[in-house]
This record gives sequence, C-alpha cells and structure tokens, in this order.
Amino acid sequence: QVQLVESGGDLVLAGGSLRLSCAASGIMFRANAMGWYRQAPGKQRELVAAVTSGGSTNYADSVKGRFTISRHNANNTVYLQMNSLKPEDTAVYYCNSYPLLPWLWGQGTQVTVSS
Repeated sequence: QVQLVESGGDLVLAGGSLRLSCAASGIMFRANAMGWYRQAPGKQRELVAAVTSGGSTNYADSVKGRFTISRHNANNTVYLQMNSLKPEDTAVYYCNSYPLLPWLWGQGTQVTVSS
C-alpha cells in the first residue's frame, strides 16, 4: 500500500521554526525525487522545495534561505526545516513525489503562522 504521512505542523508566532516530516511507504523512496508542496486558503497548491535521490535541492523563491529540505533514505522520510516563518507561510503542507503524482497525496499537515 502506497502511503505518505505528513506531521509536524502547528501554530507558531512569526519568526518561529517548525520541522515537518513525511514518512513514505510502498514506493521506491530511494529512487524518487521528493517534494514539499503547500496550499493556502483560496490559492493553488505550489511546490515549496524538492530534493533528488542524490540530495540536490531546489526551492521556491519565497522560501529560499529560510527553509531546508532533506531526506533520510534509511527511514524513508523527507523533512522540511522551516525557519523565520512568516504569516504568508500559513498553509496545509504536503509531500509528494517530484514531479508530483496526482494520486499520491497524503492528508497534509497544517502550518499556521500568526503575526
């Protein structure tokens, strides 16, 4: 059974930090590039960051220098360290393959940043 389970979201003050985790099962995790995506109310889902199987990363301009994506292949887990959070980072965060697979979405984890 293919499954992605996101966790780590919370309510934080602006300037704070959070670390999101995504546990993957049922997919060839080591071979897949993985991404973190987010969807804010009334907006389309967007790519936040991605990491290749070899560890290369890329980021949306809006999060460069604040967010760090990483992966732990032995644990089939991908992480998103988020620092200097801003109210505009408020969204539901999801992980998925990169490029995304439309059928692979998990339940997401809510991040709320208050000013």
